[in-house]
Amino acid sequence: MIFSRFRLVRRFIGRVALSLIACAAPFFSMAVQADGPRDNAAGNVRRVPRLGIEVPVDHQRELQAGLLLLGADIAAVQEKDDASAKSLLPDVIIFHRAVSDALKHREFFSKGEIQAAKRLLAAGRQRASQLLKGEAPWTTQTGLVVRGYVSRIDRSVQPYGLVVPASYAPQSKVGSRLDIWFHGRGETLSEVKFLDQRMRQVGQYAPRGAFVLHPYGRYSNAFKFAGEVDVLEGLADVRKNYRIDADRISVRGFSMGGAACWQFAVHYADHWFAANPGAGFAETPEFLKFFQKETLHPTWYEQKLWRLYDCTDYAINLYHCPTVAYSGELDIQKQAADIMETALEKEGIQLTHIIGPQTKHAIHADAKVIIEKRLASLAERGRRRLPRKIRFTTYTLKYNRMHWLTIDAMGQHWERARVAADLRGGSRIDIKTENITQLTLATPAGYSPFDVATQPVIVIDGVRLEAPRAQSDRSWQCRLHKTQDGWRIGAASTNGLQKKHNLQGPIDDAFMDAFIFVRPTGKNANTRVSEWARSELAHAVEHWRRHFRGDAQVKDDTAVTAEDIAEANLVLFGDPTSNQVLAKIAAQLPIQWGEKEIVAGERRFDAAHHAVAMIFPNPLNPQRYVVLNSGFTFREYDYLNNARQVPKLPDWAVLDLRTPVSSLAPGKIVDADFFGEHWELRPPHQK
Repeated sequence: MIFSRFRLVRRFIGRVALSLIACAAPFFSMAVQADGPRDNAAGNVRRVPRLGIEVPVDHQRELQAGLLLLGADIAAVQEKDDASAKSLLPDVIIFHRAVSDALKHREFFSKGEIQAAKRLLAAGRQRASQLLKGEAPWTTQTGLVVRGYVSRIDRSVQPYGLVVPASYAPQSKVGSRLDIWFHGRGETLSEVKFLDQRMRQVGQYAPRGAFVLHPYGRYSNAFKFAGEVDVLEGLADVRKNYRIDADRISVRGFSMGGAACWQFAVHYADHWFAANPGAGFAETPEFLKFFQKETLHPTWYEQKLWRLYDCTDYAINLYHCPTVAYSGELDIQKQAADIMETALEKEGIQLTHIIGPQTKHAIHADAKVIIEKRLASLAERGRRRLPRKIRFTTYTLKYNRMHWLTIDAMGQHWERARVAADLRGGSRIDIKTENITQLTLATPAGYSPFDVATQPVIVIDGVRLEAPRAQSDRSWQCRLHKTQDGWRIGAASTNGLQKKHNLQGPIDDAFMDAFIFVRPTGKNANTRVSEWARSELAHAVEHWRRHFRGDAQVKDDTAVTAEDIAEANLVLFGDPTSNQVLAKIAAQLPIQWGEKEIVAGERRFDAAHHAVAMIFPNPLNPQRYVVLNSGFTFREYDYLNNARQVPKLPDWAVLDLRTPVSSLAPGKIVDADFFGEHWELRPPHQK
C-alpha cells in the first residue's frame, strides 16, 4: 500500500509539480537556503564560512595546553621505531588538526563546539597512548569510528567517518557492502563539528550488515574538485583497512549530498551497485534560475564548462547505475530529480523517483522504508562487472571510462563524445561513436568475452576490423584509432602533446592532484603585475584552506626541486622576469609573455597592465601541469551556492589588471579560450 501511495503521488503531481512548488517557494525557501536572492549581489558578498565566536581566554588556554600535549604524543609516536604505528598516525592527527585550525582561524561557531574540541583532544591522546603501547583498538572497533588519511593533493591529513557493522569480522574472507553517504551543505561544518557528529550520530541510513562511509569532502563544495578526490581517497583508505565487496558499493546523499550523488552516479557509473540521490541539484543554469532566482550572464566558455558537472548531459551513463531518486513533494529542490527524469526520458530510461507526500526538505519516514528495500534488493544482485552493452557519454577525458571501454582521445573537448558498444554473440563487437578519435577496449584476466581460439571482429562506425585474440589468461585488450580513412587497430602514432585523461584542463583540474604554489623571488619593474601576482598568491593560499580545508604547499621559485617537477603540478605566480621557473619554460609555452607585450597568436596585449592565467603540460615534465597565476577559478560570490562552484576560466585567459579584482574575477577577462586537442592555440573564430 505504501508503494502504491507514493506511485499515485508521483502520477498526481506530474506536470503541475513545479508550478505548485514555485508558488509555495516563498513560504518555505528559508528552510533550505541561507539568504536566497539576497546572495545574488556580487558587490555585497557575505563571508563563507563566517567568523566564529570568540573563545573565552580560559578555554583558549585549556585547548592550547591540550594541543601541546597531543602534539608531544604525536611526536613520540613519530620517533618510535614502529612503521605500523606511524602508518596509523593520521587517525590521531585528525583530532589535533581539527582543534588547531578552529582556534587559529576562528572557526568555533557555538559554545558546544568548544566542549566538543576538548573531547576530540582527549580521544586523540587516548589513541596516541595506545599506539605507543603497540595497540590500535579502533581499527577493529564496530559502530561509529573516525579515521584519517594523507591526501596526495596537498599532503594534508583529512578525516572521514565510518559506521562499522556489528557483524563485521576482520578475519572474514567475504567482503561487506558499503554505502557512501554525502552530507548536506553546512557553512559552519568545521572539522571539529564533523568529527564530533561522526563520533556521536549514525546518520540517515545504517543498513544492517553494511558499512557507511561519511566523507568530509573538504567542507562545503558539493564534493566537487578536491572534494571529489576526497571521496575517492577516503574510499581507497577504507578498502585498504577493511574487507569491502567491490561489487556492493553505493552512493547516497541528500540536499547538497544529493547533488554529489548525482555527480558521482553519472561520472563513475560503473563503480556502484546503486545510486540514491535526494534533493540537491543536478546541473547549474536551470537550478540557479529556479532555486536561486538568479539572472545569469555566462560567457561562452562558462557555458561549455558547465558540462563538467551538469549531470543532465551525462544522463545516459545511468544505464549502468541503478538509480533510486527521492524528493519531498513540497521541496523546491525536487527540481533536481525532475530535470534528471526529463533527461533520462530522452534516453528512453524511466527514473525511479520516490516522493514523500506533503514533505518539504526532509526524507519522509515511509519513503525510507521503500528506499531501503530497493537498495537491499540491488545489493543482493551487486554491480555488473562485464555488461554486454555499453552506453556512454562524456564531454571531457577527465571522465573517460565505462567498464571495459576507455575513450583515449576526443575530436573536440566540451562537445559531446558518445559511444554505444555491443557484444554480439561470442566473437563480435559493434561500436558506434561520436566525437571520438581513440579508444581502448580491455578486460582483466578471466573476463575476456572471447574464446582464446577465436578471432574477434570489431565493426566500428561501419568499418570491419580483425581484433587481437584473447590471451591465455583470458584477458583481452584492443586499441583503436581513427584516421582520415576510418578506424584502424592499434595505438595512434603521437607526435608532440595531446590532451589525455588527467591532462586535459581546464585550470581547475590542476588542483585535483598534487600541486605546489611557486612564489616569485625576482624583481619586476612592472609594479602593477608584481603586486597583483603576490595578492593572487595570497588569495589562493587562504581560500584553498578556507574552502578545501588543506594547507597548500608554497615554495620560492629558487627552491623548486627535480622531485617537485616530477611529482606535482607547479602553479607559478608572477611573470618571466620575476619567477625563475617560468623564465625557464616561457619560450616553450604557446602564449609568449615578454617585457613589453603578451602575444597569443595574432592577439597582442600591453604587458604593463595585462597578465596571463593558464594551464599547460609542464615543458619540464609533460606528464604534469604547469599553471600560471591562478588558484581554483571560482571566487567569493560562488561560495554562496554550491551550484555556482564550477570552473570560471578555460585553459587560458588574459586579464586586464586596470580593472580591480572582485568577488567574481581576478581582473577583467579580455580574452580566454581552450587549447586544441594537441594543446595548440586555436584561431579566434573556433570559439
